[in-house]
Amino acid sequence: PPDQLLTGLRGKDVLFTFIESYGRVAIDDPAMAPQIDATLKEGTNTLKAAGFQSRSAWLKSPVTGAGSWLAHSTFLSGLWIKNQQRYRSLTTSDRATLGSYFRKTDAWRTVGVVPGVRRAWPEGKFFALDHIYDSEHLGYHGPYFSWTPVPDQFSLEAFQRLEHGKKNRDPIMAEIILASSHNPWSPIARMVDWNDLGDGSVFHQIKKEGTDPKEVWQDPERVRTEYRRAIEYSLHSLTEWVQRYGTDDTVLVFLGDHQPVPTVTAGSTSKDVPVTVVARDPKVLDRIADWHWTDGLKPAENAPTWGMDRFRDRFMTAYGPQGG
Repeated sequence: PPDQLLTGLRGKDVLFTFIESYGRVAIDDPAMAPQIDATLKEGTNTLKAAGFQSRSAWLKSPVTGAGSWLAHSTFLSGLWIKNQQRYRSLTTSDRATLGSYFRKTDAWRTVGVVPGVRRAWPEGKFFALDHIYDSEHLGYHGPYFSWTPVPDQFSLEAFQRLEHGKKNRDPIMAEIILASSHNPWSPIARMVDWNDLGDGSVFHQIKKEGTDPKEVWQDPERVRTEYRRAIEYSLHSLTEWVQRYGTDDTVLVFLGDHQPVPTVTAGSTSKDVPVTVVARDPKVLDRIADWHWTDGLKPAENAPTWGMDRFRDRFMTAYGPQGG
């Protein structure tokens, strides 16, 4: 029954946020590890100073290099969606997703921030989102960055403006897809002062100063460097957003969707991606203490690794009446 669902999160804003191509290679690869490590350490400390604690581990994605929507649907549905046929079967079924559980309670407004969507997205209905903001509805008037229609920092600021920052609103469950770290990772946006984001026009100059993908892709080492920089940008966008706008009711779950392409993974066959839960209310993290995740934004090498399809049920149990 609906009143038995998600009892441990009532009144919270729960944000499921996917970072495009944020894979284990970003943390494990010796050429990237020092900088990513520093970014995650800085993020952990920044959030701590703002009263937030975090726990991290690994999820095994059904895909690698591409197929983000298959990973998103695996995570949200608790089924292993490894190809388009399974995706079609899923999205025409009545399988409950995380979104439909939140919606069933009548205690949350469910929204999607999906800047990568540039056409009709009937699947949004299946994922039980009351309102969907695609690339056309975030108020962005800046340029595309190669594949990415809207830079991550702007997407997050738009979520604040359109939903999270509203007065006297219901709690929100959001699915947020950060697309800046989608290949080709050139040119990439950079952080600007949050007060200067405006309508995104500021990004025209930033794009002009950026790299040229044709040049970058002539050298695999440069591709790897730009990939790392794109991941750092996404992580900075997210941790700064929480520091700036997070409240006692913020619960952020962020994860990678899949490993990047082989040019970047350079022989690694792992399909693991990092996953992190961030909250200011200690009761939220107490409920997942028995998951034995690593303290902070960086999962330890030997932190638990679950199939991405295991998350839905474990999350629902931890935050249900029997959890905690």
